[in-house]
Amino acid sequence: MVLEEIDRVAHNKGILVMATGDFTHPAWFSEIKEKLEPAEPGLFKLKKQFKKPGLSGNFPETRFILTVEISGIYSRPSTQLGTSRTYRIHNLIFAPDLETAAKINTRLGLIGNLSSDGRPILGLDSRDLAKIIFDINPKAVIIPAHAWTPWFSIFGSMSGFNSIEECFGEYSKYIFAIETGLSSDPKMNWRLSQLDKIALISNSDSHSLARMGREANIFDTELSYDNIINAIKSRDPKKFIATIEFFPEEGKYHFDGHRACGVVFDPEETKKHNNICPECGRKLTIGVLNRVHELADRPIVKTEFSAKGGSAFGGSNYLHRWENRVPFHYTVPLDEIIAKSLGVGIASRRVQSEYENIIRIFGGEFKILMEKGLDELIHESINPEIINGIAALREGRVRFNPPGYDGEYGNMVFVDSEKIQEFTTQKSLF
Repeated sequence: MVLEEIDRVAHNKGILVMATGDFTHPAWFSEIKEKLEPAEPGLFKLKKQFKKPGLSGNFPETRFILTVEISGIYSRPSTQLGTSRTYRIHNLIFAPDLETAAKINTRLGLIGNLSSDGRPILGLDSRDLAKIIFDINPKAVIIPAHAWTPWFSIFGSMSGFNSIEECFGEYSKYIFAIETGLSSDPKMNWRLSQLDKIALISNSDSHSLARMGREANIFDTELSYDNIINAIKSRDPKKFIATIEFFPEEGKYHFDGHRACGVVFDPEETKKHNNICPECGRKLTIGVLNRVHELADRPIVKTEFSAKGGSAFGGSNYLHRWENRVPFHYTVPLDEIIAKSLGVGIASRRVQSEYENIIRIFGGEFKILMEKGLDELIHESINPEIINGIAALREGRVRFNPPGYDGEYGNMVFVDSEKIQEFTTQKSLF
């Protein structure tokens, strides 16, 4: 995960703008300043001497936007409990320029050790973080990261708040977006009226090159920091076209459970067991679906979906819509589709070989997953099972047995058309 490789792999995947991440870390900030140069206002690109060709043979034109994720672990008095409570919140910061990023680093460096990790852990209340950031530059942005993750997020069941206002206080008026995270999707968030004026962005939270782009945002704007941020703020589907979503059931915290005991429950089953693991008697990790149920004031949203997402998508991947909200696509990374289709491990050489072959023939990963017609993907050097896997994804023949829980990713399976009804009407997967 260095800038040269991020630049190259973004090109292979079809990503135009990547977040730098970690700009508070002194060594990484030095790399950013050394290897990137200004592009459009507020965006950067890799200097030519560091460029590596993508699988297509072309050199990428990836842009970078300055970001960092801050971990805040802090206590506040609780009026309900009559004592202090500890909160663990992760927040994303977007900076419009290097000068702003440098000032943020200087200020936060007085509070904690920025060299210890790319995501520094600070004993800093989110309200105080907001004051620092917005005092430095009002154009900087704070977005709560993976907003529903149990242990480290604004709405997390184990250490979060019940509203943006509780978390940010007087600065909540400047919080215009949240990151939905891998274990929730927009329609889950649409169940909360308190989020009606909040934009929902989807980022890959990648810790490896292969996981880049597992979630993403699609914009129709001129390239610049201001245009991207304003598109998010506006929530205008003509500018903020759609988000690309992990199936939430695949996320590591969708259902409730206890990994050590192999116990995984949906919210109703958890309720029957009073949030207690029946194997060891300890408290279950309450997942995202359950927490959404707890805070929601609307019933489950029924989305309309169609295969016509507009010319940009080739009409080959379903677009889920509800009212006037920014719509979304579900997708699965291509290497995962290859692995499941061929019945091999995702890290195997065969998967890597097939992946590189497909990218060389057809171009970026998103183009293959979302734009190319299935008839266009038929090629003598591509295993038909992989094409069948892509078809299953597009047709919604994807299920998770079990869904993700307590830090375990959900187990994806492709389902034959005639088995879908039988599979979805099972009362229990466990």
